[in-house]
Amino acid sequence: MQKITTFLWFDDQAEEAANFYVSVFAKRAESYGEGGNSTIRETTRYGDSGPGTRGQAMVVSFTLDGQEFIALNAGPEFHFTEAISLFVDCGSQDEVDFLWTALTEGGEESMCGWLKDRYGLSWQIIPRRLMELQSDPDPERASRTMQAMLQMQKIDVAELERAANG
Repeated sequence: MQKITTFLWFDDQAEEAANFYVSVFAKRAESYGEGGNSTIRETTRYGDSGPGTRGQAMVVSFTLDGQEFIALNAGPEFHFTEAISLFVDCGSQDEVDFLWTALTEGGEESMCGWLKDRYGLSWQIIPRRLMELQSDPDPERASRTMQAMLQMQKIDVAELERAANG
């Protein structure tokens, strides 16, 4: 087990969310050869002593691309905010498009490659090429890349390239 694991608090959708995330990232690995090892590891259910409904998932342990997560059904007291997000490194525009479409279904788009999924969790879907262009040794190319990215919701690599090239 990794030393630090992301722990996600849900009202009552932990099992549904974990299954959704695993299915998206398993399809990503299958389609784009990026990542892999996305699975539900264990589900612990509430018993007679509660506090949740008997039989409902209490804790779901799952893995996305080898990273371990724990999802907890603990009620509506706390909600996700944009103050924390999950950053996904994407090798191609097709991979960005796939993840963007899957994760925004029932969620909402934001700016600069950020989105919020149907459960309210924030993600950054970022093509590797953005990072390369932003660290270009030519400060003008890097600046034009940044200015273009700041106008985007989903990151468009071809548009970033056009902007960088002036």
